[in-house]
Amino acid sequence: MKKTLLATAFVGLGLPTAAMADCGEVSIAEMNWASGQIITRITEFLMVQGYGCDVTVVPSATTTAITSLAENNEPDVVPELWVNSAPAYFDLEAEGKLVKASDVFAEGGSENWWVPDYLLAAHPELATIEGVLANPDLVGGRFHNCPDGWGCRIANDNLVKAFDFDGKGMEVFNHGSGETLAATMAAAYENQEPWFGYYWGPTAVLGRYNMVAVDMGPYDAEIHACNQTQDCAAPQISAYPAAPVLTVVTSDFAERNPEAFELVSNISFGTQELSSLLAWQLDNKASAEEAAVHFLTTNQDTWKSWINEGAATKLGAIFK
Repeated sequence: MKKTLLATAFVGLGLPTAAMADCGEVSIAEMNWASGQIITRITEFLMVQGYGCDVTVVPSATTTAITSLAENNEPDVVPELWVNSAPAYFDLEAEGKLVKASDVFAEGGSENWWVPDYLLAAHPELATIEGVLANPDLVGGRFHNCPDGWGCRIANDNLVKAFDFDGKGMEVFNHGSGETLAATMAAAYENQEPWFGYYWGPTAVLGRYNMVAVDMGPYDAEIHACNQTQDCAAPQISAYPAAPVLTVVTSDFAERNPEAFELVSNISFGTQELSSLLAWQLDNKASAEEAAVHFLTTNQDTWKSWINEGAATKLGAIFK
């Protein structure tokens, strides 16, 4: 599956193609979710057009990518690796096989309990979990929980016990799918109704709607580790940590291609920035390539800060 962003999304624009000689062949993983696909397409475009790389995009996923890196030392570049879900990464890094290029999500992946901004504006006490549980009627008396099978479901179920939702009059609604969880948030926001529940970012729904994270108190690594297990004997209160989300590369790639390595080391997105891009993609029923084009054409100051002078000259011929 070898293609360039130019050959797909830009084919109708008649834009010039960079000579693919400068940096040689590079393989880039494309994760099987929206944000990962967009980041790969942006990375691909900048590598091809700015650095003259001959890029192969490799369909992948978290476990698939880590297994391939361990066994085959490829692909060269893996954008958006959620390392909390890929503990083998740390072993490969310690062995010198992999190198962290960047925190591709600058603030890390976010997991929180949320309320809509209009609800908080009317009731400032809802800024904290204590305020929410003291006033369950203000949020509709319901907590929108993760579907069964999601990792967050285990942690949330333990936190529900720790916060004594039953004793505080807060009903827990366990969603059957991620789609219904997002749909209830969307419906509530569009109708300016109460809503309180879990969600993660960056995601399209958080890009579209102004939700505010409820202050759950401090994060405690030991407590959170217990809360993530189904057999946690004594669930206690802890906020979710920011999840490290990285772009990683093979050590071989970093050594043989320092300029391209510097590029991927600079590529990083703010949570709201990427959530807004995902919302644009959803609203416009756009492909990953089209979303990448939208980002590249509307955020030139951002990506121009990622590239070197030689790439800037080449890309300047395209983005006049």
